[in-house]
Amino acid sequence: MDDEEELEMAARVRDPAAPKPEGGPMTPAVGEHLEIPAGLPRNLEAAVQRYGSATFKASCASVLDATNKPSVPLTYGKLLSRAHKIAFALLNKARGETSLKPGDRVALVYPNSDPVSFMCAFYGCLYAGMVPVPIEVPITRRDAGSLQIGFLLGSCGVQVALTTEPCHKGLPKTASGEVAVFKGWPKLHWFITEHLARPPKEWQPPPRLNDDTPAYVEYTSGGDGSVMGVTVSRAAMLAQCRTLTSACGYTEGEICVCVVDFKREVGLWHATLCSVFNGMHVIFIPYSLMKVNPASWMQMITKFKASIAIVKSRDLHWGLLATKDHKDINLSSLRLLLVADGANPWSLSSCDQFLSVFQSKGLRPDAICPCASSCETMTVAVRRPGQGGANTTGRGVLSMAGLSHGVVRVDQENSLTSLTLQDCGQVLPGATTVVVRPDGEPRLCSTDEVGEICVSSAAAGTSYWGLQGVTNQTFRVRPLRADGSGLGDQDYVRSGLLGFLGPGGLVFVCGSRQGLMTVSGRKHNTDDIIATILAVEPMKFIYRGRIGVFSIRVLRDERICVVAEQRPECTEEQSFQWMSRVLQAVDSIHQVGIYCLCLVPHNYLPKTPLGGIHLSETKRRFLDGCLHPANVLMCPHTCVTNLPKPREVHKADVGPASVMLGNIVQGNRLATAQGRDLGTADDENDTTKKHQFISEILRWRAQTTSDHALFTLLNAKGGPSSTLTCAQLHKRAERVGCLLLEKGHVNTGDHVALVYPPGLDLIAAFYGCLYVGAVPVTIRPPHPQNLQTTLPTVRMTVDVSKSVLILSNQTVIKLLRSKEASNVVDVKSWPPTLDTDDMPKRKLVAVYRAPTAEMLAYLDFSVSTTGMLAGIKMSHAATTSLCRSMKLACELYPSRHVALCLDPYCGLGFALWCLSSIYSGHHSILIPPSEVETNPALWLTAVSQHKVRDTFCSYGVMELCTKGLSSSIPLLRQRGVNLSCVRTCVVVAEERPRIALCTSFSRLFSGLALSPRAVSTSFGCRVNVAICLQGASSPDPSTVFVDLRALRNDRVTLVERGAPHSLCLMESGKLLPGVKVIIANPETKGHCGDSNLGEIWVQSPHTSTGYFTIYGDDSGTSDHFTAQLVTGSTGEVYARTGYLGFLRRTDSVAADGEKHDAVFVVGSLDETVMLRGMRYHPIDIETSVLKCHKKVVECAVFVWTNLLVVVAELEGNEDDALDLVPLITNAVLEDHHLIVGVVVVVDPGVVPINSRGEKQRMHLRDGFLQDQLDPIYVAYNM
Repeated sequence: MDDEEELEMAARVRDPAAPKPEGGPMTPAVGEHLEIPAGLPRNLEAAVQRYGSATFKASCASVLDATNKPSVPLTYGKLLSRAHKIAFALLNKARGETSLKPGDRVALVYPNSDPVSFMCAFYGCLYAGMVPVPIEVPITRRDAGSLQIGFLLGSCGVQVALTTEPCHKGLPKTASGEVAVFKGWPKLHWFITEHLARPPKEWQPPPRLNDDTPAYVEYTSGGDGSVMGVTVSRAAMLAQCRTLTSACGYTEGEICVCVVDFKREVGLWHATLCSVFNGMHVIFIPYSLMKVNPASWMQMITKFKASIAIVKSRDLHWGLLATKDHKDINLSSLRLLLVADGANPWSLSSCDQFLSVFQSKGLRPDAICPCASSCETMTVAVRRPGQGGANTTGRGVLSMAGLSHGVVRVDQENSLTSLTLQDCGQVLPGATTVVVRPDGEPRLCSTDEVGEICVSSAAAGTSYWGLQGVTNQTFRVRPLRADGSGLGDQDYVRSGLLGFLGPGGLVFVCGSRQGLMTVSGRKHNTDDIIATILAVEPMKFIYRGRIGVFSIRVLRDERICVVAEQRPECTEEQSFQWMSRVLQAVDSIHQVGIYCLCLVPHNYLPKTPLGGIHLSETKRRFLDGCLHPANVLMCPHTCVTNLPKPREVHKADVGPASVMLGNIVQGNRLATAQGRDLGTADDENDTTKKHQFISEILRWRAQTTSDHALFTLLNAKGGPSSTLTCAQLHKRAERVGCLLLEKGHVNTGDHVALVYPPGLDLIAAFYGCLYVGAVPVTIRPPHPQNLQTTLPTVRMTVDVSKSVLILSNQTVIKLLRSKEASNVVDVKSWPPTLDTDDMPKRKLVAVYRAPTAEMLAYLDFSVSTTGMLAGIKMSHAATTSLCRSMKLACELYPSRHVALCLDPYCGLGFALWCLSSIYSGHHSILIPPSEVETNPALWLTAVSQHKVRDTFCSYGVMELCTKGLSSSIPLLRQRGVNLSCVRTCVVVAEERPRIALCTSFSRLFSGLALSPRAVSTSFGCRVNVAICLQGASSPDPSTVFVDLRALRNDRVTLVERGAPHSLCLMESGKLLPGVKVIIANPETKGHCGDSNLGEIWVQSPHTSTGYFTIYGDDSGTSDHFTAQLVTGSTGEVYARTGYLGFLRRTDSVAADGEKHDAVFVVGSLDETVMLRGMRYHPIDIETSVLKCHKKVVECAVFVWTNLLVVVAELEGNEDDALDLVPLITNAVLEDHHLIVGVVVVVDPGVVPINSRGEKQRMHLRDGFLQDQLDPIYVAYNM
C-alpha cells in the first residue's frame, strides 16, 4: 500500500465502538392543511393597493433614528404612491444606456438603516414586473465577498442598481465623480429612487406576470464564499406569506418590532412581505443602534404595545446585559417573540435566560418561538405562538459523541459532553419534511439518525439563478427508502440544516452542512465548537461574537482552525493561557484536537455587512497568509494522527555480494562511469605537459609569450582595473618570493596564509610562495561589516593550517589589527604579517623546484555546509593533472577568453582563478562577485563585450543576476548586451544542481539571446574539487524525475514528469577526462547497480592526497581517500565524496561514440536528516517552505532533539511573521509527511551562506541554540 492510501485510510478510520443508528425507518412529517383566511389579499400588489387606498393613513413602517426616536412612519398610502412612481420611472426613465422591461433583474442597494426606501423600491419592482436582487451596500472597492456578489450580478444580467441619494453619495467614486466599478462587478447604471415625478393619471402598472415567473432573487453564500442567487417565484412568495400568516396568526393593524436584516431570510419574509400582506406596522431597529442601545427593541415593544418581535439570540443576550434599562420595560403585549436563529445550538440558553429575567415583566413563556430556515427552503419550521400542552415544545439533552457519529443519543442533564437542544417548532402548513443522509444518495435516515432536513412545499425557492447543475442537486431531490425505492414523485429542497424529527412533528436542528467538519471520520459542528470556546471565560480575553471556526484540508483530513479577536488589554501570556484552556476544553468535550488557534487584534476580522464574521474571507486570508494574527498556537503533534508508520530499518539479511549477483542475474549494469582518457606526456607536442609543476609553466610562458595577457580584473563599472601579462605575473611573483625570503625568513615547506580580496594580488602571492617552496593557503578576508562571524573563520583557518606568516595588502592588514577586530579575536597573537603593497624590486636568485611532483603544492581550506572546516592537500602532480583535465574538457587555448565570476579561495573556483590560465594560456577576465552585488549587470555585460565563449559563476552570482535584472532586459538590449556568443555557462558548486534557479536564469536571459543549452552545472567536493564539468562538445545535460518518497527510503524510482511527489534532478555536468566514478552502498561498501542510490566514489589523478588536519591525524577520515569495494573490483582504491547520487546511462552519445553516463547528485550524506526512520534532504523540505508564501525569501531546516526546526526569512512587515507558521507547517506536512516542531521567523540575511552560495545549516543551528538569531517570532508547535 502506498503512503497516500495509508493516509486516506488512517484519516477515515471507523471506531468499532461507535454507536450506530438503531431506530426504524422514518416517516415524513406532514404539516397541517393550509387554510387561507377569508379576506386576505389575492397577492402582494393587491395588498399594497388595498391598504394604500382603503387605509392609506395607516402606518406601514417606521425606523428608529440615532436618538432612539421613531421616524415619521411610512403610511400605506405613501408606500403605494412611491411604489407606483418607482415602477413608472423604471419602465420609462431608468434606462441610462439600457432599456428595462418586465422580467429584467435590478439590484437593490440600500443601507441597513433605511428599510423604508427598500420597501418602496421592492414593491416598485413588483409593480413594474422587474425582479429585485437585494444586495449589501459596498463600502470599499475590495469589500470581503463583494467580488462574489459581482459574479452574482453578472450572472443575473443586472445593469441597473437602485439606491438612495445619501447612499449614492457615500459610494466610492473615481476622480471624475462616477461611482467606482467594484472588483468583479458588471458596469451598473445607478438610479436614485427619491424625488421622482408622479406617473400620469391614466398610467396603470403593466399586467401582473404569471405565478411561475421569478419574484425576486435572494443571495446566499456557500461555505467556500461563493455567492449564489436563490430564485423565488411569485407563487412561492405568495405561498410563504400565506403559510406564515396562518402559522403565526398575523392580523391587520398589529405592531411588530424587527431587529434582523429586512433584505434577507426571516426579516424579508416576515417584516417586508408578510407585514404588508397583512397590513401591519413594523418598527425597524438598525443594527448600528442596537450596538449603542441594546434595550431599544424592548423599549419600543413597551412604548407601542407591540405584539410581535423578530430578533436573533444575540439580541436576547445583549438585552439581558443592558440591566440599567430594564426597570420600565413591559413585555405583556408580546404574543410572538420570533427567534430567527432558533436553529443555533446556543439559542436555547439565550431564550431560557431571557425568559427567567423578563417573565416578571410580562413575557409569556409560550410567546418565545424559535424558527429554522434557509434561503433555499425558506421557513423550515416555526413554533406556533400561544400553544401549550404536550408535544408543542420539546428539548433534548443529547450526547455530543453520539452526534459526532451522526446518531441521536440521550445524555444526562448538565453533563459536560452533552448538548441541550430546543425544538424549532412544527413543519409549516402544507409542507412535508424528511431527513436524508447528507452524503451520497438522498436515502431516508432512521428515526435516531442525524441527516439533512429536506422540505417539499409550495413556499420554497425554485432554483439557483443560472446554475442548472447545482439547482438539480439542491431543489430537485427525490428521497429514497432504505430498499432503494423512491418515496414519491414530489421534489424536495435541501435546507442545508442538519437535524432530526422529534415526536409530534417537532423539528430539531443540531447544525448546518456549511458548518460541518469531518475530522477522522467524526462530524463536528462549528457552532458547537464556538459554544464550548465561549464557555472558557471569554469575556476577559476575547469578544463573544468575534470567533470564527473552520476546517482546512491538510494531509487527507480536515483540521479545525479557530480564529478569534482578542481584547486590546489582553497580554501575550494571558492569551496563551486562554488558548491552552480552549484546547483542553474542546478536547475533553468533543474529543477532537484543534489544529490551529489564532488570535487577531480587536475589530480586525473581515465582517459581513451586518457585522458578523465573514468566515470564508477569514479562511481565505488564513490560507493566503494575509490574516496577520497577533498570537498563533499550532498543535499538529496532537491533531495529526494519520501519518504513515515510521520506517523500521532492519539489519539486511542480504549482503553486498548477493545484491551484486542479483544485479548481474537481472542484467542490470553496475554503476560505473568514466571520463575520456587524459593521454600521456609523449603522445602530443604539448610543452605544458612536459612540465610537472605549475610554477615552471608560468616561467616558461614568461619566457616564450611574455606579453600575452593572462588576466584582466574588472572594476564595478566594467572597465579593466588592472591586467597581468605572463612576464608581469612572473616578475610580481619573484618580488613576493624575495619578500618572503628577506623579510619573512620562510623555509621550504612553510605554510603561508594569503588573505586577499579577489584580484591579481592573490595570484601573484600564490606563485610567489611556489617560487620559494612555501605552501600557500588562500583565505577569504573578513567582511568589514560582519567581523563578528567572518573574522573567527579567518583566525581558525590560519591556526589550523599552521601558517607561519600572513601575506596581504594594507587595507586587509589594517582591518585585521583594528580595534573592532580586537573585540572578536586576540589581534596580538596573529602570525607575522607582510604587506605586498610594499615589495622590493629584486629578482629571485633561484626558483625552488620540488624534488618530486607528489610533494605538497598548496592547501585548500573550505567550510563545509555542515560547518566543518576541512583543508585538503593538493600535490604538484594533482594540480597540473586538474588543469590538464579542464583544458581538455573545455577546449581551452591561448586564444580563448574565459570570464570568471566566483570566489577564488577554494575548490574549482580557486583552480579556475589561479591555475587554469597559467596552464592553458587562455585570457581570464576576473569579476569579483562583490562587484556584482553593487552592479548586477557587470558580469553579463563583460561577457557580451569580450565575446566570451566560456564563463563560470556561482549560484550566488546567478541569483543576484536573476533577482537584480528581472526588469532590466529591454534596457540591457538597448545597451547592446548580447549573449549569443556564450557556448557554456557553468555554475561551480558542491551540491545538487538547483534546477529552478538555472531554468529561471536561462529563461530570463534568453531575451538577450542566451542559448537554452548554454547553462549547466559542475560538481566537486572536498576529496576531489572537480569531478563533473559541462565540456565544450558534451551532450546537453539530461534531467530525470524521481519519486521523493522512494528517495526518503534510499531508493531511486523514476516517474513521469508531473507525477505526484516527483522531483526533477539534473545531471551535474560531464565527467572530466581522467575521472572514474562508481556508486557504492555507504554502509556495506557493495557496488550498486545503474539507477540505484548510493554514495559517489571517485578515482582520478587530481584527487587530493588527503585531509590536512591540525594534529596530522587522518584516522577518522582515512578511508575517505582509500576506500575499496567489498564486491567486484576489490583491488581498486577510490575516494569517498560523502555525496549520495546515482548513475544512469542515457541515449545521448558522448564524443568518443559511447553512450553517455549521466551523474546525478542527490545531496550530501552529512547534511541529510533522519526522521521517522527515513532520510530527508534539507533542500527538498526548504523548497516546500519557499513555495508556501511569496514573502519567504530564504529558509533552512535542521534537526534539534528530534524536532524539525524551520528557519524562514521574511521579506516584509513583521506583522506577516505569524502568517507563515500555519502555512509552513501545512506545506511540510503535505509534501513530506513531517511535523514541524519549531518555526523561527527571521529577517532577511540571517541564514548564513558561504561564498559558493551554500547554506551553513549547522552554523544556523548553533546560532539558534545560543539564542543569537534575534528572531521576529518563534513558534513551538504542540
